Amino acid sequence: MKSTLNLLLIIMMVTVFACKQAPAPITENGIKYFGEKIEATDYISFDEFIAEVDAKEEVNVKLKAKVESVCQTKGCWMNLVPDQQAESGVFVKFKDYGFFMPKDISGRYVVVEGKGYKEVTSVDELRHYAEDEGLSKEEIEAITEPKEELKFMASGVALLE
Repeated sequence: MKSTLNLLLIIMMVTVFACKQAPAPITENGIKYFGEKIEATDYISFDEFIAEVDAKEEVNVKLKAKVESVCQTKGCWMNLVPDQQAESGVFVKFKDYGFFMPKDISGRYVVVEGKGYKEVTSVDELRHYAEDEGLSKEEIEAITEPKEELKFMASGVALLE
């Protein structure tokens, strides 16, 4: 009886924590803030970011860039590119999975604050993200090699007007 009660209690706790909702964004002067509220000023350019990551293993910065794509499942990641379309972008995830972005912000500009770094992404993970993005089965199956990517762990995001 006691073990059944403990099991029920554990299931209830897991359910409560699994259903935790991300906090609502704060809006001020037309800017929406997600995660930690950051100042949407004093950021570096995309080119400066790439140069800093190439020079060091990781950098703590604020970066302004254009949203190329967002996870269409939950808004749990986004890919950023410079103003001019580049060969590759920066894959952004959110600190402690603590907030998500709207799914309809492709083409908008953001300022992200956090840690930038390079990392090799496995084929399984790349396929998972491609599925999140809504790519076709053929496009997903075409992913056969791991890829070194620029990544960013954001503690806060300012979604600009």
